[in-house]
Amino acid sequence: MDEADETTREATGRAGDDRPRESVWDYPRPPRVEASGRRVRVVFAGRTIADSTRALRVLETSHPPVYYVPLEDVVAGVLVPARKHTWCEFKGAASYFDVVAGGDAAGGVRVAADAAWHYPHPASGYEALAGHIAFYPGRMDECFVDDEQVQPQQGDFYGGWITAEIDGPFKGGPGTRGW
Repeated sequence: MDEADETTREATGRAGDDRPRESVWDYPRPPRVEASGRRVRVVFAGRTIADSTRALRVLETSHPPVYYVPLEDVVAGVLVPARKHTWCEFKGAASYFDVVAGGDAAGGVRVAADAAWHYPHPASGYEALAGHIAFYPGRMDECFVDDEQVQPQQGDFYGGWITAEIDGPFKGGPGTRGW
């Protein structure tokens, strides 16, 4: 975000695109799932591997939103099931994917290990996440909400997408483990 964007945010309480600011400290716990209504794109190995206007976002106290893209909006063949599984006290059991792309004349195959996840059988209240995939933006080349490139949430566990209208501080960075 440049200095002019920050000045706009301070003066108006809105991001440069006129979206209202959102504090992650106003997000609920347990988390809420909602339709995004914005275009979400994921780029890896020089190609767009996910592009959707039907994404969901999960909002949880202290975390930037995590975007979940319908599987139908992810390029076939880029998700390879990984061995990693985790448990969320709210959403249930998560299964992970390695993201694999490339291998054309421009370069070799690239693999981002455990870079995407989903909830095959989400817990009650989170059923909308079934059939949707989340990506760690820090493990991809670029991720966008509309035409804004997102900043990844710090840390190696959370997958939040930080855009101009999202205010922290955010869990995940150094010193935030006990929050």
